[in-house]
Amino acid sequence: MTNAASNAAPATAAETKQIILKEIGAKWGKFSEQDLSSLKGKDDLVTQVASKYSLDKVQAQRDVDALMKGRSL
Repeated sequence: MTNAASNAAPATAAETKQIILKEIGAKWGKFSEQDLSSLKGKDDLVTQVASKYSLDKVQAQRDVDALMKGRSL
């Protein structure tokens, strides 16, 4: 018995980034497509989340860490 998912090629870095950007957009709806495409990394995302949602940086960092689960942007 084979697992169909194991036959799938691993996602490329560009595909992974697009998946992450979609997850960010779904969680934080205040981000425009332009905001998402201009993100420069996780620290930039934390800063933007804190700013757009009036959160302190520590809370924004926790929220971003929970979404990213060790992945990088």
